[in-house]
Amino acid sequence: MTTPIRSQDDALAWVSAHAGSLNAGATDADAVIPVLGAAGFFRIGVPEAQGGSGGSTADAIEAIARVAERSLTAAFVFWGQRTFIEYLLHSPNATLRAHRLPALLAGELAGATGLSNAMKFLSGIESLSISATPAGPGWRLDGHLPWVTNLRRPGFGVAAAVQPTGGEPPAIVAFFDDTPGIHRSADLELLALCGSNTAAIDIRGVASGPEHLIHADARSFIPTVRPGFLGLQCGMAIGLARASLAASRASGSAARSGLLPRVERVDAELAEAVAELKAGVLDGRFAPQAAPLFHIRIRLAALVREAVDLELDATGGRAYLVATTGDFARRWLEAAFVPVVTPSLTQLHGELARQAALAA
Repeated sequence: MTTPIRSQDDALAWVSAHAGSLNAGATDADAVIPVLGAAGFFRIGVPEAQGGSGGSTADAIEAIARVAERSLTAAFVFWGQRTFIEYLLHSPNATLRAHRLPALLAGELAGATGLSNAMKFLSGIESLSISATPAGPGWRLDGHLPWVTNLRRPGFGVAAAVQPTGGEPPAIVAFFDDTPGIHRSADLELLALCGSNTAAIDIRGVASGPEHLIHADARSFIPTVRPGFLGLQCGMAIGLARASLAASRASGSAARSGLLPRVERVDAELAEAVAELKAGVLDGRFAPQAAPLFHIRIRLAALVREAVDLELDATGGRAYLVATTGDFARRWLEAAFVPVVTPSLTQLHGELARQAALAA
């Protein structure tokens, strides 16, 4: 990062300029968090009393979407950071929040959400992958997380669900890169989003005390933070769809080939889904009833696919030529990630089917 970041526009310009390198490699990976932090992006939707700039989670969703219009890699990292912050905001552990939140908001410390495993656990898809054995006033943690994003090497924290061996309910804890027993793998070899600092973590004999506890009961905590987890994640799809629709409009062939009515239809459907998402996040309806939020996430993934298909149709053969593809090839690969990011569309459909069966 050579150019000083003085505003959100500066940060967005940096993201646009580095979108290709962030997608294809790790050269600029460690700069994303400081750039977005310097511009105040992580403070959006955080109460001023906690060091934020105020606003709501809906404002944070929109901020992630703005970044995703330029780079899904940067937006993916943003989502991980902002979701970790969301966990601390909902945690009863005021000491942990006071100690770690300022660095997270400033972009000096990376925050990673390792709760994908917990989301699947609550849906009966898989077991928790970290055990917690009683040790003094806390636990000794052992386990493995195979896929965690935003593990920035200069410093990171991870939120994860653990299964106590003493019979207590599953809990949510935080651990940090400088904790003995935490081992980060090399970056996973991804098809795209390579600058997202995505790796595996081994946890071996890690001491976890009360000061690391985010919440003592994962089953009550997860439904509380799930609207933020999924709502913020939806910002990635929203921004990517907007970018492809804008590129379709900008193509002269879109008007000549009669694509504009399709573009406007998808744009209208996207605006409707975004409005429904923000309303549900703001009025709290998604906390007791997650199914409507699942449906929105599924709908947004379908709109992303339609949007990139329209961009391909509007660009034509130029999209398949390296010299003229522009940003299309990157967005095409980014769009392939939207259905598989946890919870994947397959997992969401499965959970909806399970809920329907229980209701019947």
